[in-house]
Amino acid sequence: MTWLASSVMGLRGVARAREGAHHHLSEAAQGAYHYVYGPYADPVMRIAPGDVVAVETLDAFGGAVKTEDDLPSKVLNMPFVNPQNGPIAVEGAQKGDVLAVYVKSLLPRGPQPAGTTALIPDFGGLVASSLTHLNAPIAERVKKMEVTPDGVKFSDRITLPYEPFVGTMGVSPELEAISSLVPDYYGGNMDLPDVAPGAVIYFPVQREGGYFFIGDCHGRQGDGELCGVAVEIPATVTVQIDLIKGWSIPGVRLETEDFIMAVGSARPMEDAARMAYRDLIRWMVDDYGFEESEAYFLATQAGKMRVGNMVDPKYSLGASMLKKYLA
Repeated sequence: MTWLASSVMGLRGVARAREGAHHHLSEAAQGAYHYVYGPYADPVMRIAPGDVVAVETLDAFGGAVKTEDDLPSKVLNMPFVNPQNGPIAVEGAQKGDVLAVYVKSLLPRGPQPAGTTALIPDFGGLVASSLTHLNAPIAERVKKMEVTPDGVKFSDRITLPYEPFVGTMGVSPELEAISSLVPDYYGGNMDLPDVAPGAVIYFPVQREGGYFFIGDCHGRQGDGELCGVAVEIPATVTVQIDLIKGWSIPGVRLETEDFIMAVGSARPMEDAARMAYRDLIRWMVDDYGFEESEAYFLATQAGKMRVGNMVDPKYSLGASMLKKYLA
């Protein structure tokens, strides 16, 4: 048995991390992709806790940027970017529950070069907005890259490791329909490299069925997604989805074999960091028997902070603690 047996998903999930039926959500089965996280679209699939779903995702540009000559400002129809598969309804999910999503695998699909990154005017961590600054917009540019499990061919000189992850996933808010570009307590566009194969991500359910969305897969990304665009790829991502009753969480949490992580999404960035560390300490107190001030001390001395994105409408940061300090 893998480490999943000792995870929150394995110990508290309805399916106890045991695999159920297998499903395939193809492009054809998905039909129309979605650009908001919300409760108003009909589910494309209904599954039971423990079921496994292989999902065919589009890249963040919906496949519109086919060559390096296809500038985003010319071929994209804003705000219809970051297309999402789903929603997937989970049997028995109710507000107050937690959806547990184990990422089993993530592989690029489609013709090469499958990877796309870009410099987009008025967008990115090191550019000024023409709405508020006199600076000229950055020169627009597209870069295409071959992406396989053997690596990301950045150039003839540099091949980077293939370190895939899901940029955007989460559950529907209870009432709002929110752009898939925005991260928050429900998940969304966190662009957090730890949302990767081998991790379990936990989401607080807001409505009946959970309504799970997923998309925006990446071949890799550095901390911060600095220019605003990672190595965007169309992909087949396989997830196992379980349901946890009686575990109340305020936002997204993540677990791997080695560490636990709490995610905060907000602006300014220090608020996202505070939210993440605050929930990490809450988790240490509630589930690992720490006294609050002791958890605060330990987070100060041994906590780690991951920057997911520093470019989206809200920034996402993940505060983590190694499990070896929690035993």
